[in-house]
Amino acid sequence: MSDVIHLLPDSVANQIAAGEVIQRPASVIKELVENAVDADATTINVIVVDAGRTMIQVIDDGRGMSNTDARLAFERHATSKILSADDLFELHTMGFRGEALASIAAVAQVELRTRLRGADIGVLLCISASKITEQLPISCPEGSNFKVENLFYNVPARRKFLKSNATELSNIVTAYERIALVYPNIAFTMHSNGTEVINLRPGSILQRIVDVCGRKLHQDLLPIEVDTSMCRISGFVGKPESARKRGTHNYLFVNGRYMRHAYFHKAILNAYERLIPIGTTPCYFIYFNVDPKDIDVNIHPTKTEIKFENEQAIWQILSATVKDAIGRFCEIPSIDFDTEGKPEIPVFDPSKGISMPKTDFNPAYNPFKASKRSVDGWETLYNNGVEEIKKSQGSWQPEDSYNLFNSSVESSSLTDRSPTHYQYKGKYIMTSVKSGLMIIDQHRADLRICYERYLRQANAMEDSPQTQRVLFPEVIQLSPSQVIILNRILPEMEKIGFELSDLGGGSYSIIGVPAGLGSVNYVTLINNMIDDTATEGISAESDKTVSQNSISEIRKSLALSMARHSAITYGEILSNNEMENMVNELFGCSNVNYTPDGKTILCILPQKDIEQLLR
Repeated sequence: MSDVIHLLPDSVANQIAAGEVIQRPASVIKELVENAVDADATTINVIVVDAGRTMIQVIDDGRGMSNTDARLAFERHATSKILSADDLFELHTMGFRGEALASIAAVAQVELRTRLRGADIGVLLCISASKITEQLPISCPEGSNFKVENLFYNVPARRKFLKSNATELSNIVTAYERIALVYPNIAFTMHSNGTEVINLRPGSILQRIVDVCGRKLHQDLLPIEVDTSMCRISGFVGKPESARKRGTHNYLFVNGRYMRHAYFHKAILNAYERLIPIGTTPCYFIYFNVDPKDIDVNIHPTKTEIKFENEQAIWQILSATVKDAIGRFCEIPSIDFDTEGKPEIPVFDPSKGISMPKTDFNPAYNPFKASKRSVDGWETLYNNGVEEIKKSQGSWQPEDSYNLFNSSVESSSLTDRSPTHYQYKGKYIMTSVKSGLMIIDQHRADLRICYERYLRQANAMEDSPQTQRVLFPEVIQLSPSQVIILNRILPEMEKIGFELSDLGGGSYSIIGVPAGLGSVNYVTLINNMIDDTATEGISAESDKTVSQNSISEIRKSLALSMARHSAITYGEILSNNEMENMVNELFGCSNVNYTPDGKTILCILPQKDIEQLLR
C-alpha cells in the first residue's frame, strides 16, 4: 500500500495559517500597527482604500529593518520578539509568534519600504502570494512603510464573504482605536479614500479617551487606581447615570494589550448593582499591569482572550476598586426638588426672636347648621347616561353598571370589543372580550404602533419628508466609528425627516427632526439609532452601492430606535379615550401579538379560567 501522508506546500500552509490570523482588513491593520508599536514608533499613519480591499498602508517612524531582516520577517515563525519557549512567560511586546507577516503575504500583494535607524540606505521588498518578486536598495525615511494590496485576491471565497465597505471600515477603526487607547504617547492618524478619519495627538490617557470616544464622555468618567502585590489597576469608569443599554464603551487592557474578559466584566457590573437599571451597562476603560508570568496570551490566534493565574483574587480587587470609586464620587445621587410655584422657605436666623404662630377662626360657626348642598336635575342626568349606554351597547341591564368587562364578542373583532377599559398599575390595559379578559402591555403596544407609523413614514416620504425645524439646534459629538455609521444611515434619516449639519471633527448640529416626533432627547435618540445600527450589523454587498434589502434593514432599525424613544412609558396614566385609541391602532397594525424585537404585547385570560378561580 502506498503512503498517503505528505507535507503541504508552504504556500498552502501559509494560507491555512492566514485563515486564523487574517480574517478581514481590520486584522491586517491590527498586526501591522502592533509591529509598529513594538518598533518604538512615535508616529503611525494608516491609509486605506475601499475599506482595505484595494489597499492598506501602514507608515511608522520606528527602528526599521535591515536588508536581511526585511526578507526574513516574511518567513513563518520568524520573529525578533522571543528566542525560546521560556520567553512566552516574559512577554513585553504585542507580537511574538512570527505568523502575521507570513499570513498577510500569503493572501495579498505586499510592498515593504524600510530603513534601519541610523543606516544610510533602505530596502524595497515586493512579495506576492508568499513569493518574493523584487528586492532592491532604495532611499526612504527611517522606519517601515507596508503597502498591502488586493487582499484575498488568491482566496476568492474569503473575499466574497467580506461585508460592505462601511462595515469593514468600522471594524478597522475599532481595531485601530483599541491600540490607540493604550499608547497615548504615540500620534495616530488614519485616512480613508483620501479623507482624514482619525487624528490623535500625543497626550494623557484621559485626553486620548476623550479624543477617541467624544468630549461629552469627559464629565461622566470617574478615575480608579489601586496597586497591590498581585496587580496594578488604573483607568476610568462611568458614573451610574451614564449607563446605557447599548453602544457603551467597554475596554479592558492588560500589559498594553486589549482583551475580552466576561468574568472581569461581571465584576464591574457587580459594583454597579442596584445603582443602574437592569439591562444597562456602564462605560469603563480599565488598564491592568500584571507580571507576564501570571498570564497566558497564547490561547487564541487573535490574542484577545487571556488567562489569568489569580483570576478570582483579581476579580475581588477589581470589584472593590470600582465600588470605592463610585462610593467616593456618586454613591448617593443628588435629589432635585421641584420648587417651581412653591412657597419660599426662609433660612433660620437664631438672632431673631421667635413668635408662636396665630390662627384666626369664627367662633359663631356651627357645621351642623350649615345648609346642605344638592345637585339639581340628577334624575335627568342619570336617564341621559342610561340612554347613551343603550345606544352604544345595543341593550342595557341594571347589572351592567357593576360589570366593567361585560362583552360577548370575539377577541379578534375590533368593532365588538368593550368600549370601556381599565388601566392596571399604570402598566397594563385590561378589557373584556368574548373569550375572557384581554391584558395589553401599554408600552409594548405603543412601541408596535409607533414602529409601524415611522416605517410607513420612511417608505412614503422618499421625496418629500416632513421636517420640523428645531428652534435651538443641538450639537451631537460622535466618535470616528460612530461617524462612519452615521454617514451610512444619514440618507435614510433625511428621508424620515432628520436634518443634520456637519460641523467637522465629529460634531453635527441637529437642525430638523421628523414632524410629530414629540418631546424626546434628540441627541440621545440619534446616538441610540447609531448604536442600534451597529448592533444589528446591517451590511450590504461588497460594492459601493447599497442594496434595496439593506435600505429596508436600515429603515427598520431607525424606525425601531425612534419608536423606543417616543412610545409611552410605564406608569403613564391614560384616560379611557386614550386607551381606546391605542387599542384601535394596535388592532390596525400588521402584527398585534409581538413587538418588532419579538416581545409579547397581549394575552387573554380565558373565561373558563376566571370561573375556575372564583368557583
